[in-house]
Amino acid sequence: MNNKQAKAFTLIELLVVISLIALLLAILMPALAAARSGSRALACKSNLRQLLIAGVGYATENDGFCVPAASDMWDDAGLHRWHGRRDRLDEPFDPLRGPLVGYLADGQVKECPEKVDFLKGQRWKANFEQGCGGYGYNMTYIGSRIWQNGIYSTQSWKDAYALTARTTEIATPGETLMFADTAMANDQKSLIEYSFAEPPFTVHSGRPRTEYYMSPSIHFRHRDHANVGWADGHVEPRRIAESDGANVYGIDSSEMQLGWFEPVDNSPYDLK
Repeated sequence: MNNKQAKAFTLIELLVVISLIALLLAILMPALAAARSGSRALACKSNLRQLLIAGVGYATENDGFCVPAASDMWDDAGLHRWHGRRDRLDEPFDPLRGPLVGYLADGQVKECPEKVDFLKGQRWKANFEQGCGGYGYNMTYIGSRIWQNGIYSTQSWKDAYALTARTTEIATPGETLMFADTAMANDQKSLIEYSFAEPPFTVHSGRPRTEYYMSPSIHFRHRDHANVGWADGHVEPRRIAESDGANVYGIDSSEMQLGWFEPVDNSPYDLK
């Protein structure tokens, strides 16, 4: 007769093992989430670096002039952007018709891998910049000449948007923003793609108007950081600066991870 009893875990031992597994998961999950977020941020940096290289390629073949950000902006047509063209306002921009098509892999801007829940397919008034992939360009100082003094007439404003800065005018390329993670909030729950990295202050007659802030478009989607691509070709993350107040649509931008990085002035965008 076999008197040996089969060994088994007691209920208390099972509960202890389950508790230990749950504790280990609680410790490891944030680290895994941070690792996944870090890998997406690295892929985003690669996307921005490709945009910077494309911008340099365009300037090299266009007498040093940078790619126009929105050449028809003054006419309120909204059909031409640095990342594409479209025939009707309610359409997304077609990247294969954009000015950078010959300088980008597959001819188009890659979308940020952070998977921002951007609105898609809405009418122009709700979603007016579809197609930039979640990246914005320094239109104020690089992709136009609206920073220049002496712009007063309608024709000079049209020219200011159609023309751009030259690479030789960028005094400190390593300190001048060219592309960055961007978005815009125009309702309480959603973000739209936005093609421009706006400086804190608008520029008029060659000088920043510091009486009020513009609506921020830098999007700090990578754990309170935004990737910023500088005119010398390097990309680095910047942390969101403390700010308050609503944007032009009445939205608290900081709640939507929109804002600026330090210093909160036009110096990171300016050509000087």
